Amino acid sequence: MKILVTVKRVVDFNIKIRVKTDRSGVETANVKMSMNPFDEVAVEQAVRLKEAGQASEVVAVSLGVAHCQDTIRTALAMGADRGILVQTDGAVEPLAVAKTLKALVDTEQPRLVILGKQAIDDDACQTGPMLAALLGWPQGTFVSKVTLTNGIVEVTREVDGGHERLELRLPCVLTTDLRLNEPRYASLPNIMKAKRKPIDMMTPESLGVAVEPRLLTLKVEEPVRRQAGVKVGSVAELVDKLRNEAKVIR
Repeated sequence: MKILVTVKRVVDFNIKIRVKTDRSGVETANVKMSMNPFDEVAVEQAVRLKEAGQASEVVAVSLGVAHCQDTIRTALAMGADRGILVQTDGAVEPLAVAKTLKALVDTEQPRLVILGKQAIDDDACQTGPMLAALLGWPQGTFVSKVTLTNGIVEVTREVDGGHERLELRLPCVLTTDLRLNEPRYASLPNIMKAKRKPIDMMTPESLGVAVEPRLLTLKVEEPVRRQAGVKVGSVAELVDKLRNEAKVIR
């Protein structure tokens, strides 16, 4: 069984985000970039399935600028077998990513596609469900446990009220939550081996996919800084502040 796993290059989660001076977006120049944390979990799960003898090949896919090869190399060092970079320099929205992945699924014919449930840069949380809809495949989202037996994928997914268990028939799409596993650190020997693993270069045009944005960002602003809280001396004073200052009660 072949597994397709997606990896996205994002601003490292330890970095404080800064808005560009022209307010056109988030500053990424000279900023440390890394693999999206949810995608690290997806790669780890794919590699574990391969190590358990339930998958024959893990293919890491990314969509973006040429530097995304570094993110793919990280996935290869974690245990993926080869990579595919669909190179484009502009911003790509979730629907365009889903259409691109569908074109790759049609070409690669994987039985399982694993994505992080969301990316920490836009928090869209849309690509996985969109891909499943385009493919007409069953999907398990927000997955915190995966068991694969005889072509049946049993997943536990996190929902507002607790947990939900689903059984899906292959082929299917999964999106991973952080509690699914603990991603491994790539060892130095594996990092060196990853440099020799192949990465296929493609473009959206070669896949017959249009990725032009459908949305226009008018302005990006930092959130208003929260004011410090105050202590009140009595319930009466609290009620007075809620009524007259915060105006949340009448």
